[in-house]
Amino acid sequence: MSAVKTEDSASGVSVVNSGGPVYEDKEENDNARPEDLSELLAAGTKLVHEQAENTQFVKDFLHGKIRKELFKLGAVALYYTYSAMEEEIEKNKDHPHFAPLYFPNELHRQEALARDLEYFYGEDWQSQISCSPATQRYIERIHEIGREDPVLLVAHAYTRYMGDLSGGQVLKKVAQRALKLPPTGEGVFFYQFDSIHSNKAFKQLYRSRMNELELDANTKDSLVQEAVRAFQFNMEVFKELEEMGKTIQEDVLDGGPIHGHMEGDVSKCPYYAAKMAASGGSAYVYQMAAAVLRNPTGQVLLAAWIAALAGLVAWYLK
Repeated sequence: MSAVKTEDSASGVSVVNSGGPVYEDKEENDNARPEDLSELLAAGTKLVHEQAENTQFVKDFLHGKIRKELFKLGAVALYYTYSAMEEEIEKNKDHPHFAPLYFPNELHRQEALARDLEYFYGEDWQSQISCSPATQRYIERIHEIGREDPVLLVAHAYTRYMGDLSGGQVLKKVAQRALKLPPTGEGVFFYQFDSIHSNKAFKQLYRSRMNELELDANTKDSLVQEAVRAFQFNMEVFKELEEMGKTIQEDVLDGGPIHGHMEGDVSKCPYYAAKMAASGGSAYVYQMAAAVLRNPTGQVLLAAWIAALAGLVAWYLK
């Protein structure tokens, strides 16, 4: 559930990774070459990335419209996906085309997802979950390439981990607000990378390591195709969750859309309300009126306004 892309730049601070390498935040490489793997992956997945961002599931998530049961099922899908990917990464950690990208302490998510599932389902969470058909197809592909062509694991690791460190951080805040999750991280441990002290610096390190892999043009092309395929697998999971959502009888927990760094209810921002009224027309006005009528204070104010209007009409008709 990290199909949201955010651009980043860096700015000059040395960071020591816990028990790992030293990496630096510095200016983006202005000398990036079109043939660099990171550039090829970014360009080659641009279209499918946009398609993933525009699935209904992701759009609803970004607007804070989250069903708790659906969020839990999404976490289940992620648990099976990362379990498969990290199993194959462990098996191939010494492969010359993957070893430079092996950062288990910094990146691996299986344990964090297990903690999230225990929070949502209780201590017996493992007996309550199962792998969905779309997720099963995804993990079967991961196991297949782990056995037959391990270099392609780079595409899946890039697609998942870089997305988690970018747009995933936005989704974490939305989920915490919408689901009223504890600020201590329960339910969203998946999005917390405690051993990474600068996401920007680490992503730059990861990209530079990818670019240093000795790969021929055909292998790079295969990696781009596999990354596109990874996005497609994710979209299949999103669509499956959308279908599951149609059968879940539960009120949508609306955390409001992302609106800068404003805390609390975004509807309290007068600029946002005016903008939505202008762009949404009568539908938004109706929604606002309905919200006012649900509020006791709003009802009193409306009654007072109607009384004043009635008095004005009576005076006019004398």
